[in-house]
Amino acid sequence: MIFRDLKKLSGDASFRKFYRNEKNKSIIVYCKKDKFKNLIVYDAINKLLIRNKINSPNLISENFKNNFIEINDLGKISGLKKNKKFKADNYLQLFKTLIKLRNIKQKKIKTIFNKFYTIPDYSNHLLLKESKLFSDWYIPKIINRRSKDITAKFNLILKNLIKNLQLKKKFFVHRDFHISNTMYFKNKFYIIDSQDAVYGNQAYDLASLLDDVRIKINKKKREKLYKKYVLKLKKINKSKFRNDFEILSVLRNFKIIGIFTRLSIRDRKHSYLKMIPYAWQMIDERRYFNPKFKKLNLFLEKHFPNKIRKQK
Repeated sequence: MIFRDLKKLSGDASFRKFYRNEKNKSIIVYCKKDKFKNLIVYDAINKLLIRNKINSPNLISENFKNNFIEINDLGKISGLKKNKKFKADNYLQLFKTLIKLRNIKQKKIKTIFNKFYTIPDYSNHLLLKESKLFSDWYIPKIINRRSKDITAKFNLILKNLIKNLQLKKKFFVHRDFHISNTMYFKNKFYIIDSQDAVYGNQAYDLASLLDDVRIKINKKKREKLYKKYVLKLKKINKSKFRNDFEILSVLRNFKIIGIFTRLSIRDRKHSYLKMIPYAWQMIDERRYFNPKFKKLNLFLEKHFPNKIRKQK
């Protein structure tokens, strides 16, 4: 396979590179760093999704030795492009996929090497580690002095928020379920970028989808969608679900701000910075006038006032 004869596609926030093979109607996924997760686990999760009637890429061939796999081409219409003009029906279709995801029970899946991979739990430790990307990358960039003291205070607030999560039963979580991680192919949404799947809080994927920095939808529309989704859930404590949805949305957007800052500083991918102010807006919408975020509100108003939150 000579990549220079293929069309290179725009990448994502991972270490992967993508190439379109027009002749074979396929996509080459190339990854040299962390390739077990980005190639082998990715394929294994896709197979699990397909077995559960969830549209995902099919493996055509693998060449792990040379750092790539070949999957079927899902066309050129991303979920983001499909939803450029907001349509509630697109989200209702994705809600059906979310319900299928949460019904997946299998944790051990066989890889192409005939070995088993166990989908990990989304532990509180992992949730905290991800949220701390904000304090690892964003705080030092914005606050040059006393950043260690401020970081310690922020991390303590994060720990307390995580302790306030109320839903205990774990479900399959895609972990990055947003509109840009879908393709629209043959009148159906296909789920991509599934290699980070875990078993965790059932409100997480909904928070990823509705409070997504990549597409701006006003809060009123998002609230209507939220209520429609909750109606689909059986035997759910609505109060606990709302509590966890709001906390996870805030934690996720802190993580996103940290990731986008890291992409700029470490990887020279600066285009993501433009979405940071909207990530702050998502955080603000969930925390304002909400008593469970009282300590966070005081902390942010002191150290990250509105002027800073609007900066890219």
